[in-house]
Amino acid sequence: MPASAVKSQLFIGLMSGTSLDGVDGVLADFSSPQPRVLAHRTLPFAPALKQELLALNAPSDNELHRAAMAANGLARVYNQTVHTLLADTQTAASDVCAIGAHGQTVRHQPGAFDGTGYTLQLNNPALLAELTGIDVVADFRSRDVAAGGQGAPLVPVFHQGIFGQASCTVGVLNIGGIANLSVLHANGDVSGFDCGAGNALLDHWCQAHTGYEFDSNGAWGASGTVLEPLLQAMLAEPYLHQAPPKSTGRDLFHPTWLAQQLSGYADAHAADVQATLTEFTACACVNDVLRYAADASELIVCGGGALNGLLMQRLQAGLRKVRVLTSAERGMPPLQVEAAAFAWLARQTVLGLPGNLPKVTGAQGARILGGIFKA
Repeated sequence: MPASAVKSQLFIGLMSGTSLDGVDGVLADFSSPQPRVLAHRTLPFAPALKQELLALNAPSDNELHRAAMAANGLARVYNQTVHTLLADTQTAASDVCAIGAHGQTVRHQPGAFDGTGYTLQLNNPALLAELTGIDVVADFRSRDVAAGGQGAPLVPVFHQGIFGQASCTVGVLNIGGIANLSVLHANGDVSGFDCGAGNALLDHWCQAHTGYEFDSNGAWGASGTVLEPLLQAMLAEPYLHQAPPKSTGRDLFHPTWLAQQLSGYADAHAADVQATLTEFTACACVNDVLRYAADASELIVCGGGALNGLLMQRLQAGLRKVRVLTSAERGMPPLQVEAAAFAWLARQTVLGLPGNLPKVTGAQGARILGGIFKA
């Protein structure tokens, strides 16, 4: 379908990631070659919903009912985000072509168990379509897994469109709960994979020991000292040494994993552990840039991790020949990038175009990523 055949070039993208800090939403205009974000809003999760979404990452009682109720709750937060974006811009729902709603990943096991595995995102796109009156595109990841892919990351081709440069290789590092790297080669080739833990362990440790949701600007971590033996033990995690395509999530990097790493460190100062976790995230990302994007001239960082000053400093320290900068310096603030990517994925689906490349996730053939739920 040509772009001129769709009723509108306005799309909404919604993103709720493994950080579980809420929903980022954007209203984006795709009428020009470079998408324009007309509005951006972030709505936090209510504490009870956040706790339930976190709890559903692990086996527990009455999961089917609880997951369904959490999906309904998530759809209502999505709806609030959509209506806030519409009100902010005085846009009618009828003027928006579609919403790209990723859902909340609670299990991610591509290729496991039976050779296909699964990835599970809680969502109720049918309810969201009813509440908003706008078509909803969802279920992005399971289509990729069904084709033999990892189901993640789904954003590298979008990154290529907005950050790629014909003259040089560029790395784009999204640091949410999990960190993922897109490598945008000068010849137009694109690759991408999950590096490892992003903010998930940092936020967990910070909340447990300070009561704050996250370590603002990395200030608490900066007050501590890296525990080098602990850092090296964490960097020995086998996932970090696997070759792409690969993806991960809270199925691996969860509080129990961290507790196992901390065995023998009962007397460690909490700030020192935070400093070590920050260095762990930075080192995992730096190592992957050096392995797979050694010729990159710059590393563009987006996601919540781009707002952690200590983490940005440690990335730059490990990549002395690469300029490390945030996506804001390339025209899109860090908290808008992933939501804008899902608006783009919704548009690709509506137009009948593939939303990813097989080489990114290891899937076979070009796929349309997402299923459409009509309003």
